[in-house]
Amino acid sequence: MSTGIESPAPSPARTSPHRTYSRWASLVVLCAGTLMTILDGNIVTVAMPAIQSDLGFSGPGLAWVVNAYLIPFGGLLLLVGRLGDLVGRKRMFAAGLAVFTAASLLCGLATGQAVLIAARAVQGVGGAMASAVVLGMLVALFSEPREQARAIAVFSAVGAAGGALGTFLGGALTEALNWHWIFLINLPIGVAAWLAAVRVLAPDSGAGLGKGADYPGAALVTGALMLTVYTIVGSGCRGLTADLLLAGLALALFVAFALRQTRAARPLLRLRLFRSRLLTGANAVQVLMIGTMYGFQFLGALYLQRVLGYSELATGTAFLPAPVAIGALMLGLSARTIARFGAYRVLMAGLVLIVTGMGLLSRAPVDGSYLTDVLPPLLLLAAGFAAAMPALTGLAMSGAREEDAGLASGLFNTTQVVGGSLGLATLSTLAAGRTGGLLERGVELIPATAAGYGLAFRVAAGIAAGALVLAAVVLRPRPE
Repeated sequence: MSTGIESPAPSPARTSPHRTYSRWASLVVLCAGTLMTILDGNIVTVAMPAIQSDLGFSGPGLAWVVNAYLIPFGGLLLLVGRLGDLVGRKRMFAAGLAVFTAASLLCGLATGQAVLIAARAVQGVGGAMASAVVLGMLVALFSEPREQARAIAVFSAVGAAGGALGTFLGGALTEALNWHWIFLINLPIGVAAWLAAVRVLAPDSGAGLGKGADYPGAALVTGALMLTVYTIVGSGCRGLTADLLLAGLALALFVAFALRQTRAARPLLRLRLFRSRLLTGANAVQVLMIGTMYGFQFLGALYLQRVLGYSELATGTAFLPAPVAIGALMLGLSARTIARFGAYRVLMAGLVLIVTGMGLLSRAPVDGSYLTDVLPPLLLLAAGFAAAMPALTGLAMSGAREEDAGLASGLFNTTQVVGGSLGLATLSTLAAGRTGGLLERGVELIPATAAGYGLAFRVAAGIAAGALVLAAVVLRPRPE
């Protein structure tokens, strides 16, 4: 079974040297824009204490530096993915880069809480605009299965490595300069990426707004997604009753949206997309896998700082082997491995490595050593993600038609954000609850904190095991 989108044989123009150069140059531009948005999602984490001290945030208020970005980013991906199909994906991508870069400048210049939070929300809008259409552009550029696998491997390597690199840069910039530079660093990247996008990316007119989107449906699904992300990232802060009410309201909006799509003349989300076993299954597996990896990235950094006593810069440096391993494996082996063994087998091998890595990390000893207790599981998780993510992306996008590529890309990015937010909220709540319970029983702070992280990592290993089982059941190749 092919893992790429079916297409006619390449035309001579598509295989000419000039055309090949333009396609790979386009991939570089798409990766640069994606790297900027992913860096920003992680670079803030290490700088949070400095931001809190400088701007006087309370504990709950500080969370909005992250939440203000995640809510519009996760909520708008599906809508702007569809609009990209209508107005042209290049226009949407370039506009998103411009909005994100301008908002980064406002974040870097912010001297008050309100300005920073508002600018972060605008960043989320720009990030959604740029991110939602990237996969759709990528699979349109590389329709031949082998080349598509290589392109997805490069794109996934940039995305995965960017997450860990953001942790390092956040610590380095905050210690060497100040927290403002974690946002100002986006300016040269954003301007260069926007200029390159205008010059390098091939123009596409899109289907036209006349063919339209279902705007009432867009309001319903955008509200449902934003409310879902808001409920996830704020869970545990409002009380169980309030969280249940918000979750119920989000579910009601999703149901109303689904009913609307069955009746709308031009539905925003063609429900036939979910008839694709590969697209639906890959998105479900991604929710669990990304939830595990987000939990590791954030809680692993806190374990190094609060249990092992690492500084911000030392914590970022400790994570550097992950992007190096991910980049080397994705660029050197991923595409060839998928071509030889198939996306399903590579995905399963990657998930096994992730489960093993999280299992080893769950020990989280108080007197742990980086070389024996952190680095081995870190490398296993990096290798597993390097194998699983390109394979999962290829399986998901192979289940979408060309005219739905932007929408499928937006859907895939949406499940990344929702999965990451859900995993982080769940695992951090479990860790905090376990730590608080032990403190009440008289256990000292550092052992109680280590026990909390150990519990969270064990649950994360279970979530990864769930992703493995789900992939085995849903994504297994079937005879034609």
